[in-house]
Amino acid sequence: MKIGNHAEHTVGLAQATGQAASAESAKAAAAGASPAAGPDASAKVELSSTAATLLSGGSSPEFDADKVARISASIADGTFKVNADVIADKLIGNASELLGKVQH
Repeated sequence: MKIGNHAEHTVGLAQATGQAASAESAKAAAAGASPAAGPDASAKVELSSTAATLLSGGSSPEFDADKVARISASIADGTFKVNADVIADKLIGNASELLGKVQH
């Protein structure tokens, strides 16, 4: 799992979608148009594959209670090891990905 994955953005998207729909209804009412007229036909929204998966209920396996129990036990008995190199590499990769998207 990436640190800073797009799950937060998906929640924001769901909230923003509801807010956007409310804003569109308010604009239509203020302009005297019917909110049922719908959005502009040229409007286009694209979801990332992650967002689409999360919104559709996800195709990933459910919560793995056994894995959580194993990790909890290893933390409790002091044998849990953190691989700082892997974490650093993933942080750098995630930052590079985000910077690449911003520059476009």
